[in-house]
Amino acid sequence: MKPERRLTELRAALKRRDLTGLLVPRADEHLNEYIPASADRLRWLTGFTGSAGLAIVLSERAAIFTDGRYQLQVRAEVDAARYAIRHSIEEPAEAWLAEALRPGDRLGFDPWLHAEEALAKLRRAVEAAGAALVPVEPNPVDEVWTGRPGPPAGQVAPHPAVFSGEESSAKRVRIGEAVAKAGAAAAVLTAPESIAWLLNIRGDDVPYNPVALAFAILRADGQVSLFLDPARIDPATRAQLGNGVAIEPRAALAPALDRLAAAREAVLVDPRTAPVWFAGRLRAAGARVLAEPDPVALPKATKNTVEQAGARAAHRRDAVAVCRFLAWLDREGPTGQYTEIEAAERLLALRAEGERFRGESFPAISGSGPNGAIIHYRATAATNRRIVSGDLYLSDSGAQYLDGTTDVTRTVPIGDAPADVQEIRDRFTRVLKGHIAIATLRWPRGVAGPHVETMARRALWDVGLDYDHGTGHGVGSYLSVHEGPTGLSRAARPIPLAPGMILSNEPGFYAPGRWGIRLENLLLVVEAPFEGAAKPFLGFETLTLAPFDRRLIDPALLSPAERSWLDTYHARVVHEVGPLLDPAERMWLAAACRPL
Repeated sequence: MKPERRLTELRAALKRRDLTGLLVPRADEHLNEYIPASADRLRWLTGFTGSAGLAIVLSERAAIFTDGRYQLQVRAEVDAARYAIRHSIEEPAEAWLAEALRPGDRLGFDPWLHAEEALAKLRRAVEAAGAALVPVEPNPVDEVWTGRPGPPAGQVAPHPAVFSGEESSAKRVRIGEAVAKAGAAAAVLTAPESIAWLLNIRGDDVPYNPVALAFAILRADGQVSLFLDPARIDPATRAQLGNGVAIEPRAALAPALDRLAAAREAVLVDPRTAPVWFAGRLRAAGARVLAEPDPVALPKATKNTVEQAGARAAHRRDAVAVCRFLAWLDREGPTGQYTEIEAAERLLALRAEGERFRGESFPAISGSGPNGAIIHYRATAATNRRIVSGDLYLSDSGAQYLDGTTDVTRTVPIGDAPADVQEIRDRFTRVLKGHIAIATLRWPRGVAGPHVETMARRALWDVGLDYDHGTGHGVGSYLSVHEGPTGLSRAARPIPLAPGMILSNEPGFYAPGRWGIRLENLLLVVEAPFEGAAKPFLGFETLTLAPFDRRLIDPALLSPAERSWLDTYHARVVHEVGPLLDPAERMWLAAACRPL
């Protein structure tokens, strides 16, 4: 069925339900970033393949909203004749709804696909227009989606304490105490990453993120009810979970919530991350809902010493693959024999040779020339470009290892210098200055990501430039490469950075239709005391080990301190990664990392 026919069929289904329109987010029942094919309704309907977006379909018009990462991509993938394309921050959905809706209109939404807090903004706009926001089940898209894939049903595996650093029983007691302290008898857990971390389990239900799609109820005494098909739990996993975890089929979830409500107990539900269905069900049954953050999110983000050691080890192995790839690309890229997809496959194959490798942590971004300017570009058969001499090439990729998760971006020239090399060197060096500003930062305890993120932009702002994405995101421990609740972004929640957190550092600059630049390492928050300081200070330890391309650096733009940092970092790369490479690769690395 062609996209235009899908839109027609959906409108007919809405008319049968007496609905004026429907919200179609890119979301599943867990509000994940990575979702199973069976839940990718936005892609099926519109053709948009990005990881964040919302379509609003009305009887006579439609629009699609996505953030700055996808503005070029959405225009390439979605028919602008059928969908108005909007920037979700600069032209938010609620503003469009206020103009598009009429009194008496009925806008449908699937209560499994929207968090309560985000839905509240849309509800205010809908009601201000005199319209109504109406929950609809089952989802109207599913009614017209022919050939819809089935849900995932893989086996759940244990994640032993040698990697997690703490037994699940201890985690459950600790987080249960936090639930009780918040004044609740239980907490509803809807994020698969939270459940995976709490119970020390992993799965393969969605690409790139090793989780099982499940729901859970954690009680204040540390007892857990885990809702998924019991057949997916093998004896080894069952034994690790222990007697404190009851495994129940998904059909038992609603009755379990009703029992909590019948006992008139307070139940914690995260209004930012839980589908609105949960709070609605509990309130309807008489429960008191505490709108509080997921109690697992912050402890999960604060890695223990075992997880920190695993991250260092995983990054060292990952660095071997990345450095081997960069050496290969430097040699073979100018030949014109390889495409973007082939380059990404080469890096994946090198990573797969590493110990404890389990797969990519996200779809690799392999962009040459103008494709590098598409912030979250993904090469396809239709867009796949041959890498040639004179290109600027951007590689953003990562891996999942049993002991850690990686994410690294490097931008390199291919062969002969591009015609606009002076402009590129200026922009590259300004991005590098921003990267160094974050990497070298020390700050007093209590400071949050949004408080420091602007330091990465200073060198670009100095000449009237900027980039349309955050500077950093949290990263899990053999879990999601994009992990909350912290981040280096103006949009991030102001949660203080704490020792053990891992975040990315990835400023960039993009010239649409020409090239893109992004430089990314992962950083670990550590204690960083000043002698005689009046309060404790924190800083970053850089985990990623790979050279920044010296050919694109304008040394005159770097301060002595910045040059010293870069030379010290490159010396560390040679010291830690060089011995793990073959002789030819070791020689290449030594040259790539020589002092400025």
